[in-house]
Amino acid sequence: MASSTRLLIAASGTGGHLFPAIALAQQLTDYDIEWLGTANRLETSLVPNDYPLNTISVEGFQQKFSLKTLKITSGLITSVFQTQKLIKEHQIDAVFTTGGYIAAPAILAARLQKKPAIIHESNYIPGKVTRFLSRWCDAVALGFAGTARYLPNTKTVHVSTPVRSQFLTPQPLDLNIPKEAVMILIVGGSQGAVAVNKLVREAAEAWLDLGAYIVHLTGNNDPDADSLKHPNYISLPFSDNMAGLLQRADLAVSRAGAGTLTELAFTSTPAVLIPYPYAAEDHQTYNAKEFDDAGAAVVYQQSDLTAEILQERVSQWLRSPEQLQDMAKKASTLAVTDSAERLAELVRSLINKESPRLYVE
Repeated sequence: MASSTRLLIAASGTGGHLFPAIALAQQLTDYDIEWLGTANRLETSLVPNDYPLNTISVEGFQQKFSLKTLKITSGLITSVFQTQKLIKEHQIDAVFTTGGYIAAPAILAARLQKKPAIIHESNYIPGKVTRFLSRWCDAVALGFAGTARYLPNTKTVHVSTPVRSQFLTPQPLDLNIPKEAVMILIVGGSQGAVAVNKLVREAAEAWLDLGAYIVHLTGNNDPDADSLKHPNYISLPFSDNMAGLLQRADLAVSRAGAGTLTELAFTSTPAVLIPYPYAAEDHQTYNAKEFDDAGAAVVYQQSDLTAEILQERVSQWLRSPEQLQDMAKKASTLAVTDSAERLAELVRSLINKESPRLYVE
């Protein structure tokens, strides 16, 4: 009997990097999967119960050269050798990564070991690692079809961004919210967003007065997380049931990370999008524009948004819920429901030395 195919998944840091990788792993149940991450990041709580987690120490390069640059370079070289050793010892057949700092040692080690390397770029504007290392990848899977124009001379395939298996079926929600009530979900990404939290708390009273329920995922770094008290206001630092929350939500107020947008489309959830203003190359604004253009969301730059503007826009929808229903229909048109299957097919085809389908020129 032939031994199982072995895949190394390199994904680290935030939900935006981890959740698409987990969705892929859930498709490849016949593969033996090893995980490459870093210590003290989100993967240490999400991954080990399902996949063996191997950690390396790697950091992103600073824009200005300094003594720390030498330390980071040394760490990268060490990480490449460590990843090479992992590939050899576990007889890895291919390497898959979702970008970020962890992608550099993963892709370089794969090249040195002559193993296929695949990177998934979920954002509309590709990150520096993707742009620099995509030439050494056998394929780049794209979350947005338009991203191909930023990666010339690269084999790209549009697969959208996969969602975890929980989103494929209705999830129970253990919150005391009446079925007929409008529910607003506030989510700032896997780390929370203090600036968004502040705006929402200042605007929330008007929404609560209109009978809405608010579920607010504050993150762990908001000193005022418990400052608003109301029977219809539920504050949580984090939830591992994002599928259930979005399936129930009538509206989301959210950052515009690619993974979050994919989940909004998948659950047909209209949104107010507030792109993270310090995202690399402002990629969240480009992500959000796709939803704004489709009529599935409205986008505000954080610097332009006041509590009064946010309060009035959402209150208008609460008084005219048919507008939210129309936005929900438009959000559903952006969903690629077989994204995880497309990505799994791409990985299988490269390992089996077959021509991948759906290349975007």
